[in-house]
Amino acid sequence: MERVQKVISNSGFSSRRKAEDLIKEGRVSINGKIAILGDKVSANDIIMVDNEIITRNNGNYKYFLLNKPRGVVTTTKDDKGRKTVVDLIDSDIKVYPVGRLDYDTTGTLLLTNDGDLCNKLIHPKNNIEKIYLAKIKGFLSIEQRNKLEKGVYIDNYKTSPCKVRQKSYDKKTNTSLVLVTIHEGRNHQVKKMFESVGILVDKLTRLSFAGLNVKNLKSGEYRELSKKEVNVLYSLVKR
Repeated sequence: MERVQKVISNSGFSSRRKAEDLIKEGRVSINGKIAILGDKVSANDIIMVDNEIITRNNGNYKYFLLNKPRGVVTTTKDDKGRKTVVDLIDSDIKVYPVGRLDYDTTGTLLLTNDGDLCNKLIHPKNNIEKIYLAKIKGFLSIEQRNKLEKGVYIDNYKTSPCKVRQKSYDKKTNTSLVLVTIHEGRNHQVKKMFESVGILVDKLTRLSFAGLNVKNLKSGEYRELSKKEVNVLYSLVKR
């Protein structure tokens, strides 16, 4: 017997966190009865989300690395009809994004139907490294850099210590390129961090996630991870 949200997550329908939200919203049923958090299911139980039957993947996992373009939402479905990152992946098995990148943020994004690995990669306790390149207005002062590295308050919490390095400065456009390495993944975190020290982020790209990067992929392109790369990801998380 397994918790219903875990089965939904492992099926590739959504992340476990999203599955829990679906249950709370009353959109999940087990054998025709509305599910509640804590419900457990067996292999013979029929699980449905919004009248769609959840098909267990029985360990048939897929792992894709996508160079996310601008103007694409990091979700499986969008009620506004916008293109999603899942629309860019040609796969007969449903996958979903690991974490989230903003609508206008580009770069490295992992998609999979391995719910166990997904949950471990996004869990704060595993401190998965994420490196961003931010194009900002103006020049990053030493004082501002120090504040960011020590942690700043955004949304009523203090960010964890991080690494910040100014890569270049263009006098003509009065813009800088700054590398930021964090181990969290909160909503709009990097942009809000800069805003907290009075800096506007013009463009943001995630260069790497858990050591993976998209250097050889054009915008919108993707590839499947090798078995070795998947094993490395599992080595980074606490089992």
